[in-house]
Amino acid sequence: MKLVFLASAVPDLRWFKAYYVSVFPDGRERADRQFLAIQSLLKANPYIGHPSDKIDGAREHHVLRTPFTFLYRVRDDRIEVMRVLDTRADWSGGDD
Repeated sequence: MKLVFLASAVPDLRWFKAYYVSVFPDGRERADRQFLAIQSLLKANPYIGHPSDKIDGAREHHVLRTPFTFLYRVRDDRIEVMRVLDTRADWSGGDD
């Protein structure tokens, strides 16, 4: 199954890599390895994530030992990654 990153996920992916570079001395390599591992995992197990309570029809998969969660939808021929959420932040855009 093909994994597709929607435009809404692009800024999240930049932050994902920036996080690793800032937190770990070998950040870029670690981010690349983690990113490839999560892609492989989702392709092999598209329903591994739990149903999202944020968006109907979406699923969420938390990346172990990180503050990141992949928010995605499973389609007939692809997996659409909508966001890569930093769970420490308020991603909803609310003013609360």
